[in-house]
Amino acid sequence: MNFALILLVLVIISGIAWVADKLHFAPQRRAAGIDRMPLWLEYSASFFPVICAVFVLRSFLVEPFKIPSGSMIPTLQIGDFILVNKFTYGIRLPVINKKIIDLGSPKRGDVVVFRYPRDESVDYIKRIVGVPGDVIEYYDKRLKINGQPLEYSGGDSYLDPENMRYAKRYTEKFPTDLGGVQHDILNDPDRTAGVYLTERYPGMEFCQYQNSGLTCKVPEGHYFAMGDNRDNSADSRYWGFVPDANLVGRAFFVWLNLGSLGRIGGFN
Repeated sequence: MNFALILLVLVIISGIAWVADKLHFAPQRRAAGIDRMPLWLEYSASFFPVICAVFVLRSFLVEPFKIPSGSMIPTLQIGDFILVNKFTYGIRLPVINKKIIDLGSPKRGDVVVFRYPRDESVDYIKRIVGVPGDVIEYYDKRLKINGQPLEYSGGDSYLDPENMRYAKRYTEKFPTDLGGVQHDILNDPDRTAGVYLTERYPGMEFCQYQNSGLTCKVPEGHYFAMGDNRDNSADSRYWGFVPDANLVGRAFFVWLNLGSLGRIGGFN
């Protein structure tokens, strides 16, 4: 269900009713000495300001999402309700998602919501680790960008609540000249770093796969995204690059989790 399209239709219908009331029906009521709107007009026109405000807020400023899976554990938990900044990467027309004003691009380390390239009706959330032109190397569960290894520390046991098994929790840090973003990831010591593909994807010629990992060069206008739960995430390693046209916005705040009320706040 395209909620943005539904909102747009409601805005148009209620807007027409609101204008018609202001210009036609309201003067008729005043002339006849009638104070109350007809019920059909009251429900269609009166809600126009509210629906319009929701549409503008959701389309151009901030949109709420719910985390449905554990691919971003430990940064984001299943059931987190998050807020996504819709204008960080530019102003886009709702429904068709066409960028009309360019305000910026994703940076390495950003947590981003985007439309899944294989099914654009589905929204995904991952971390951007590669921007256009970057060479991404992921071997033996360690990441390199343009030949520079990321820094890793920690390694304590962490119970992955989605799979009910223990993984290793590490702090991963980008080099300073690559943004310096620091965040936590999970690695399952019982899972191989190799990627086993079931089908080809657009841009696959930019990647080379081996038993211990892969190397990819990010093409122009695309991004390489990975989940923080590295061994339990379907991401760019498996289905390819994220086109700029598919970007929805940058996730920046957890505003509710009914299972853990203390999780409210920002995240890296």
